Amino acid sequence: MGVVAKYSIKDLEILSGIRAATLRMWEKRYQIITPLRTHTNIRYYGNEHLKLLLNINVLNRNGIKISHIARMSHREITDKVKDLSFTRSGDDDLFDGLMLSMIDLDETLFQQAFFKAVARLGFEDTINRIIFPFFSRIGIMWQIDSINPAQEHFISNMVRQKLISAIDSINTTVHSSSKKVLLFLPENELHELGLLFFSYLIKNKGYQTIYLGQAVPLSDLPKIVEVSNPDIFVCNVSNPMTIGDIQLFISKLEVIPANKKLYIASANIAEQAPELPANFQLLASLKQLLVEF
Repeated sequence: MGVVAKYSIKDLEILSGIRAATLRMWEKRYQIITPLRTHTNIRYYGNEHLKLLLNINVLNRNGIKISHIARMSHREITDKVKDLSFTRSGDDDLFDGLMLSMIDLDETLFQQAFFKAVARLGFEDTINRIIFPFFSRIGIMWQIDSINPAQEHFISNMVRQKLISAIDSINTTVHSSSKKVLLFLPENELHELGLLFFSYLIKNKGYQTIYLGQAVPLSDLPKIVEVSNPDIFVCNVSNPMTIGDIQLFISKLEVIPANKKLYIASANIAEQAPELPANFQLLASLKQLLVEF
């Protein structure tokens, strides 16, 4: 059973980008949204309110006055948004398109927003400026318990498909002399979009890449080294660890030969500043790691 969203007006401000004072004014003057109430008479809003506000925001930013929008039916608002080209507006319209596609599990709307972002910004800036900040918004939605896991899986898989497609389309000639980079997430790590994007960036620079993806058992590393013989290992860790867990984790990675470089990207481990073998390098993020390549 899905999560029943209950937003406060502050939640709506965060997720829609419309100031709470503006929302109250629209509610009072134009009756654009009418809050629901709990059995204890506390006001709240649902997903339908959020969808409506996102659509209203798109129309308003595209020059349609709020007084005119207030006279439109919900269907007219939705149809008008679908007809609009987002290319005249800023990045917020692209955020709204992604948010709406996630709420309704609407692949067509996702494709529309994503391709328009790429046409406007290029692929790399779309990921950096639109997609990753958008996932920060999803994090907020998790915190306020207003997102269904299916919605998060939908949007993550749509982005994953785009990254894999972009990697497959790279035509840069990879020479046998190019360094070979093996990229992986260790056990219990499932959030791979950052590592996939990093794989795209370094493959685009001419590196040979071996992408192992999620939840790679560290006990498999000796065999992996034997079979693929990479020059460089890249490991991304998002989940928090205690200092004891970190020391155990590092010890398992020590099967990587001393003549091979291992980069570990992890904000949590970087904060703990553990002692590392000489061939290991710790960075707070994959973004910092780009400097090394």
